[in-house]
Amino acid sequence: MGNLQGRTAIITGAGRGLGRSHALRFASLGASVVVNDAGGGPDGAGADASPAHEVVEEIRAAGGTAVAYVGSVTDWAAGADMVELAVSEFGRLDVLVANAGILRDRTLANLSEEEWDSVVAVHLKGHVAPLHHAAAYWRSESKAGREVNGSVITTSSGSGLFGNPGQANYAAAKAGIAALTLVAARELERYGVRANCIAPAARTRLTLQTPGMGERLDAQITEDGFDPWAPENITPLVAWLAQADCPVSGQVFANRGGHIGHMQGWTEVEAFDKDGAAWTEDELDSALAGLPTAASSYSTTI
Repeated sequence: MGNLQGRTAIITGAGRGLGRSHALRFASLGASVVVNDAGGGPDGAGADASPAHEVVEEIRAAGGTAVAYVGSVTDWAAGADMVELAVSEFGRLDVLVANAGILRDRTLANLSEEEWDSVVAVHLKGHVAPLHHAAAYWRSESKAGREVNGSVITTSSGSGLFGNPGQANYAAAKAGIAALTLVAARELERYGVRANCIAPAARTRLTLQTPGMGERLDAQITEDGFDPWAPENITPLVAWLAQADCPVSGQVFANRGGHIGHMQGWTEVEAFDKDGAAWTEDELDSALAGLPTAASSYSTTI
């Protein structure tokens, strides 16, 4: 049985989908939760305070402890506000789950500057803003001689790990999040903080933006009722990574249904060495002749 008793967590994008699932389970396992959500649409447009407050009320009705923070993760100051709220309300911060995201899918030839900027802002800056302020808090606590046992869980995707046509903005931001996590793990270890990244595949407002996707996912529900695309399948891994006694750090996990994949990116799979001199273009014609020539040779696994 998981145990988050006594731990305080900030969960961004927690008004719906994966974030909501995380918030409800964290609270059920004893965590105090700051539920962050600006309440925008799948494309980031608009704002609505009700999703965050509804999740808080659901947690409280079940006997848990939570408070809402309605603000955009793209706002640097909002990251500070969330950390301050966690500490003022619950006395501490132990876990940051960065989950908020939007989609503005477009091929490169059609992609506008605003569509690029908005998606990168919500995903990549939206991870860095709360992480920066959480890191500063944990560093301060450590330097003051107080024990820190922190956990950061970030959210990448299969598109970020492998690339997906029509998602240059989203894939680039999600790839950056995976790299950011590795940096965070190395930098924050000295303060008693772990950092890990998940690449989930689940039924959310974002995945359902693809026409016909809902029907395709529903068709995979098993005869005994197991839904491999349910957001609730993702959350146990997040809760496990958030536990005080979890030893894992600096790792990336793909997750869907009952599948968890331990990922490693950009490993050297083949080497071409020439002793004592640099390659010439003519030599490379021969040496690299066997490499894949089509982008379709690379495909996502989740």
